[in-house]
Amino acid sequence: MSVSRRVRRAAVAAVGAAPLPLKRIVFGAPIRRQDLTLHPDMQAMLTLMRFENPDPAATPISRQRRDLARADRLVGGDQPIGAVTERQIAGAGGPIRMRFYTPRDLRGPSPALVWFHGGGFTLGDLESHDSLCRFLAEQAMVRVVAVDYRLAPEHPFPAAVDDCVEAWTWIARNASGLAIDPDRIAVGGDSAGGNLATVVAQEMVRTGGPSPRFQLLVYPVTDFTSVTQSRREFAEGFFLTDALMDEFDNAYLVRGEDRSDPRISPIKGSLEDLPPAHVVTAGFDPLRDEGEAYAEALRAAGVPVTSVREERLIHGFATMVGYGTAAPAAVRRLAAELQRGLV
Repeated sequence: MSVSRRVRRAAVAAVGAAPLPLKRIVFGAPIRRQDLTLHPDMQAMLTLMRFENPDPAATPISRQRRDLARADRLVGGDQPIGAVTERQIAGAGGPIRMRFYTPRDLRGPSPALVWFHGGGFTLGDLESHDSLCRFLAEQAMVRVVAVDYRLAPEHPFPAAVDDCVEAWTWIARNASGLAIDPDRIAVGGDSAGGNLATVVAQEMVRTGGPSPRFQLLVYPVTDFTSVTQSRREFAEGFFLTDALMDEFDNAYLVRGEDRSDPRISPIKGSLEDLPPAHVVTAGFDPLRDEGEAYAEALRAAGVPVTSVREERLIHGFATMVGYGTAAPAAVRRLAAELQRGLV
């Protein structure tokens, strides 16, 4: 690790560990929207993000990808894990890489989570969500399999969907050889990965493929057809901006696709018979309302659903497992839900 990277990491850790009153003094008065108050950890993080890159939407995608991977090392911390291995399978669109995380002290076949990372269908990889996957594996005591699907704009829709369906199907059908209990495999993801996770679940029900036992959906993208109140209210200043979302949308959907296609907007799909789900949203997130609308749509379709709004957090909190107290606590809660869902 370079000296500059060590300095950045130490600075972020110091900010995260600072007492809340000190954060208030340094980073200003509480930020409020309606009846919600942003957590001081998040307020400090937003200041650090603006200092690092004041206009991400004006930044080339290649740099955004590097920045996201670097952010994992800065805010993800050094998360312990029993073992990490990699392999790839031959997908129709080329090799699909996977990373397998095994918790410490785990012996024999176990439940598993197949995880699709976020990043607007354009950013993210096995590195950008490495700390989160380690944390989830250890906290829930399940194996985690992270999937490195193809990204836009080089590979627009439906490349990511195709890769995720192929990866899920391969894992489910080869579970026994991977020390995974084939009857207890969850699918999950954050943001764009949450979209892909529930699209995979819908595709398995539609085609009669191996269905997940459980869905873990963290501030998922669910509807490309409408603009919600939360997207308008948090369009600027809370990490995921309206400009960034437009950039991601335009990179992912380039062929005039029907945005009501359930593989794009899963809220428009047939939701009956889907596996139980836990949906997590963040209070200060433009994606909040569509995630919560999806949870309600699942309930209306008779799907067992639990949902939580982490009221004081921002989009992206799930990867901040090594920063402050608020984000790690929230991810521990969703890991507990995952564990319950795979009993």
